[in-house]
Amino acid sequence: MNRSRIALLLLLVFVLTGLVYWFQSSNQVSEENTSTPTLVETPTFNPDSAYAYVKQQVDFGPRVPGTNGHQKCQEWIIAKLKSYGLQVSTQPFTATNYAGKVLKGTNIMAQFQPEIGKRILLAAHWDSRAVADKDSIRKNEPIDAANDGGSGVGVMIELARQLSSSSKKPSVGVDFLFFDLEDTGEPHGVDTNIQNTWALGSQYWAAHIFPQNYRPFYGILLDMVGAKGAVFPQEYGSMQYAPTVVRSIWSAAADLGFGHLFLQEEGPGITDDHTAVNEVAKIQMIDIIDLRPQAPGSMGDIFGPYHHTHGDNLSIIDPKTLQAVGQTLLQVLYRE
Repeated sequence: MNRSRIALLLLLVFVLTGLVYWFQSSNQVSEENTSTPTLVETPTFNPDSAYAYVKQQVDFGPRVPGTNGHQKCQEWIIAKLKSYGLQVSTQPFTATNYAGKVLKGTNIMAQFQPEIGKRILLAAHWDSRAVADKDSIRKNEPIDAANDGGSGVGVMIELARQLSSSSKKPSVGVDFLFFDLEDTGEPHGVDTNIQNTWALGSQYWAAHIFPQNYRPFYGILLDMVGAKGAVFPQEYGSMQYAPTVVRSIWSAAADLGFGHLFLQEEGPGITDDHTAVNEVAKIQMIDIIDLRPQAPGSMGDIFGPYHHTHGDNLSIIDPKTLQAVGQTLLQVLYRE
């Protein structure tokens, strides 16, 4: 083989080797780019602080409307939010429960960066169940409601603390709405044929929105967001009301490594505080709620074994669950 052919062959080998290397490098960069989460810088959610806020609520005793524990918790929530510099207002109201009893309630609204037009609404209920209707003992006594009520409030107050103390602020305004009289519905196994016996505070707010002319970009409801073993499938009603919002939040959770909690699968539909907000107020609101998958033929409770029992106490609260929810919400807020 003459020298010119050898030189040509070597040149061809060199070019081919370069092309293979370029293709492999480009492919690797492409794979890295598609697999790297697009996280933005946010404050770090403190799960121990959120847990302490849940504990404080439990320490007040059951937050049943009309009781001393309910009044003390209301005063504490308001004082705590004001201490973080939020603008706080209240909405007293009355509503009739399934038994015909007139109850007094108070919805609480706290606004962070109230001067900003684009707003995200976070909500949870702060009252507790007056009866342990799913328990086998002490069925007529109120429950601690550490998770069903306490956890959502704990996460929201920690979020308010983080937003107020961080030097880096989100570009949106954030509102924290605490609904009262959510857990006042008819007891388990009792059918009174009365419609809408649950979520009385959100029903009232949806029909009498305050502040006046308030229209958030969208809302996120937190309900039972602190238990050990919690999972959050995409609640069916939320997917009907606001599928884009659901997908955005679940995507943020996956980017943070919480995909094992925020499941990419459809869950049951629940009548909750977000129902009236969507259907009456016409504001898109989704529900982050612990819904446990059930085996075929299972008689278990989709809300977990503690639901509406005396087992809903501090022993079932897991700071890791609180952290997953709180850090996801910070990521959502700072991405807006």
